Amino acid sequence: MSPKNTAKSALLGLLVCLGLALLTAQAQRLSDIPPQDQTAIQAVIQAQIAAFKNDDAMAAYSFAAPGIKQMFPSAEVFIEMVKTGYEPIYRPLKLEFGKASRAGAGVMQVVKIIGLDGKKILAYYLMERQGDGSWKIAGVQTEDAPDNAT
Repeated sequence: MSPKNTAKSALLGLLVCLGLALLTAQAQRLSDIPPQDQTAIQAVIQAQIAAFKNDDAMAAYSFAAPGIKQMFPSAEVFIEMVKTGYEPIYRPLKLEFGKASRAGAGVMQVVKIIGLDGKKILAYYLMERQGDGSWKIAGVQTEDAPDNAT
């Protein structure tokens, strides 16, 4: 092998290694949520859903981040919004936690939910860490689960 080809091979090998290192670093950033935070985040979501099931507006509202509380200034207004706009979350038949990933300064937790009507949705919970270290729900976006397609 000529010195020129050896240099090209070495450069190609270096580029491949750098590419793999970047991909590995990206994967680590996506999964660098400590297990204790994942557990705490899931516990908050489960507790809020349990409060919805019990029609406990005050308890459900207590898991909302300050930004949500500004938009919905009372527990009654908040729970009415959830009842009308997020029925599968308000009364889920079944839920399963999916992947959690970094989202800006917070964490996006995916939750697979089956509503009482059997419809499957994906709920994307944006979670914010509070000054006291606790986690609060800063928003939820939903979409039909891919397996609902007919």
